[in-house]
Amino acid sequence: MLLNHTDKATLAGLYLSKFGKAALSALGCTGVWQAFNVIGYSLESRPASIKNYRDEFDNEIRKTNPHHPREGWKRPLKTRSKKLYEQFCHSEFDEFTVLIKSFLLPTFKKEKLIAQVTNQEINQNFSQRLMTGQAAEAYFKVHYPSISAFVNYGIEDVTSCGCGYDFHLSLHSDFYCVEVKGLGANTGTILMTEKEYEIADRIRDRYCLFVVRNFQRTPWHTLFFNPLSSGLEFVPQPQTVMNYTVYMTGKT
Repeated sequence: MLLNHTDKATLAGLYLSKFGKAALSALGCTGVWQAFNVIGYSLESRPASIKNYRDEFDNEIRKTNPHHPREGWKRPLKTRSKKLYEQFCHSEFDEFTVLIKSFLLPTFKKEKLIAQVTNQEINQNFSQRLMTGQAAEAYFKVHYPSISAFVNYGIEDVTSCGCGYDFHLSLHSDFYCVEVKGLGANTGTILMTEKEYEIADRIRDRYCLFVVRNFQRTPWHTLFFNPLSSGLEFVPQPQTVMNYTVYMTGKT
């Protein structure tokens, strides 16, 4: 069955309804609104829609589980929801978790396979990855047209280019390079790579650091043009990188 964005958002609601706190823990979320936010933005849906899908399934779940903590909406499931419920309601927790994570992070199944082969865990908090990546970037794409500095600017997603920023905004000969970061709370620490720092230093006022805050409840944002001269304190974090060389013989 080919699932579209609405199907995936609907199944995320079913997952949260069926597994509750276990689902939040598996996603690394500290509360339901953090889950609604990171799932909603990552799936190009509204956070409130994820909540509504969860609430829609609560009454159905309670029919088979009297101890289910929420009553939900006391009305029949919509046609799409009913079809998805019948197909996925018997999915076990681990199977359903992998499905939802693969929706949210397209590389998740590959990472999981590599982790199994190498006997290593995927150790980064899943929700944190979404907040600092896809969810924050999706938030920016939704909100940038309403930001006065970016009105009428075209947008190009360059996240896969490794150029030191996530989005290139342009209007005629004018441009901005925007790097997006995300925080779970209103305050916290963000990390800039050496490449990001270097590009920000080179283009100065054309570089914008866009920080999405408070995914735990109600996301909002702040912008820092020429971030290296904005009053933010950047602390170097030395890292040791091990390199290997191999000599190629003529017979190799």
